[in-house]
Amino acid sequence: MNFNLFLSKITQLKNTKLGGLDAQFQLAPRMRLQYTAEKIIAKNPKIAAVLALFYPNNKNETCFLLTQRASYKGTHSAQISFPGGKVEATDKNLEETALRETHEEVGLAQNKVTIIRELTDVYIPPSNFLATPFIGYLTSKPEFKMSNEVDATIEVVLSDLLDDGNITSSNITTSYAKNIDVPCFQLNGYIVWGATAMMLNEIKELLK
Repeated sequence: MNFNLFLSKITQLKNTKLGGLDAQFQLAPRMRLQYTAEKIIAKNPKIAAVLALFYPNNKNETCFLLTQRASYKGTHSAQISFPGGKVEATDKNLEETALRETHEEVGLAQNKVTIIRELTDVYIPPSNFLATPFIGYLTSKPEFKMSNEVDATIEVVLSDLLDDGNITSSNITTSYAKNIDVPCFQLNGYIVWGATAMMLNEIKELLK
């Protein structure tokens, strides 16, 4: 999608009804489906926010940013995700959390990003986080400066997300599950599954 076309859709993106859990659950691992709203509340999850950042590449194609987490002894080691993280006491709201974490992880100044809207919360059972995604954009291609939390930045062309041919399934093994089949996106050679895939599918439905 040409970036000028993306910009022309922003008002529509702000006002279109979200797909919510119906959209998210199309790409949800089976283990996630067992958690009702009541069960999530009972878990008293930690609160987090992430940013789906859109911008033009050198060809003026609309792209968005994913990151590969650094390897560590933890639940989400080396996984593909949006920049983001846990709320801190100094954050005024969840939007500020998403922008602050993006700055800390990839060096992007908070005041450079224009936020379009908030999306549907996603519960992440393995780490007991409830993450709120935000969509934002830049009008020019950024230069990222990665922190030690991030091994790589991944620039994905939006048309690849909108292509149904990039939805598949994969058998994965993690620190908390072995040999499980999960629905996923295959983007830039990476398998994107779990909470990030759920968020992406809501974004995909919104853009379509």
